[in-house]
Order: sequence, then C-alpha cells, then structure tokens
Amino acid sequence: MPPVNVMVVDDDKLLRYGLRRILESAGSITVSAVCDGADAVERAVRHRPDVVLVDLHMPDLDGISVLRALRGLDAPPVVAVLTGFGDDAQVTEAFAAGAAGFFLKDAAARELIPGVLLLAAGGSALSARVVRSLRAASAPPLAGPAEPPLPPAATPPAVPAVPPTVPLTGRERDVLDLLATGMTNAQIAERLLLSRSTVKDHVSSVLAKLGASNRIQAAVLARAAVR
Repeated sequence: MPPVNVMVVDDDKLLRYGLRRILESAGSITVSAVCDGADAVERAVRHRPDVVLVDLHMPDLDGISVLRALRGLDAPPVVAVLTGFGDDAQVTEAFAAGAAGFFLKDAAARELIPGVLLLAAGGSALSARVVRSLRAASAPPLAGPAEPPLPPAATPPAVPAVPPTVPLTGRERDVLDLLATGMTNAQIAERLLLSRSTVKDHVSSVLAKLGASNRIQAAVLARAAVR
C-alpha cells in the first residue's frame, strides 16, 4: 500500500518542520509539501495530497478560507484543522465548511499519526478537547433574560443538537457508536461481522435520522449524547 500523502499548511516554519518530522517518523506517511496559506491551493493541485492539515489561525490567509478553497477543488483532499487554542466559533465554522478532523497543537505529537491514517481511510479524527468545544457550542443556553437574535448573516453555523428521541434501530446504534470512535466502514463491518455494503446503508440511515450532513457531524453528535 502506498504511503499516505500529507500536506501541512501553517505560517510558522518551525512548526511545519516539527509536524513534518512527526508525520514522517511513521513509514506509512509522506509529507509532499509544507507551505503557508497563500500557497495552499496551488501546492494541493500540484502534489495531490490525500490529507491536508491546515492551521486555523494564520495572518496571511485565515484557515477557514484555505479550508473552503481546498474543499472546492475538483478532487478535494481530506482537510483537518490544527488549532492552538479553543475558539468555539471558528472551530464550529470549520466544521460546517467541511473539516474532517480537528487536532490541538499541544496534543499533535500523540494524535497526528493515528489521526491522519484514520482520515486517509475515510474515518474521523477528533481531539477530545475539540469535541467538548463543539458540544458546548451546540448546547442550549441557560435560562436568563432574552437577548435580541443576531442577524442571519452574522449567526455562526452550529453543530445540530441530538434529537431527544432519535428512532435508531439497535444495529444503527451499534454502527453509530463505532463511527464515533473514528472507525471506517470496513473496520465497522469487521467488528460487527457485516458486509461493507450493509454498513454503508446503516451509516446513510443514521445520517438521515440524525439530520447530520456527514460522518463527522454524526460522530460529534454521538459523543455529545453520552457526555
């Protein structure tokens, strides 16, 4: 199997070097390019990475814009966000823009390699602290004086809350529980002794019932429901 091709987008040259060293310490990963935000799309078109890691906070071009540009390519790579601190609004916006994973920089060394491999295999990679941040962003506000709503254009996209009673079958719940751990369809099929096509059907049904647009939303909703 060829190594996973990764690109790192960050304005900090030292951090780019460190991330490259961490990733390439795994023989199954190669870093084909490192760059800042301004060069991200051109480098992605040239190197065709499987996974791109994007710093959320860059001075030349913010990570959200880079994420949207990369996901808008004809054959978009999987994009995961790197962030040094928990900014709920931006993390939620990145999620809505199509981020497939979230890593905190202070936990990158222990999370990056398994996370990148999961992303390349079609799974999800969510830092535990980022999941808590997303859950907090989707929680209903405490009772208190009413405040005027923000105008529609200024309202940040939110992670949908888990419906109080989601009519999932027992097998769909099993699939959702494993999906929330970051497993791919193939891994879920092996664990539950099902065919991949059956698992794919269950995942599609779970997404529809939860009102989630992708596996990452479903994983966050599942984790939030048990915390």
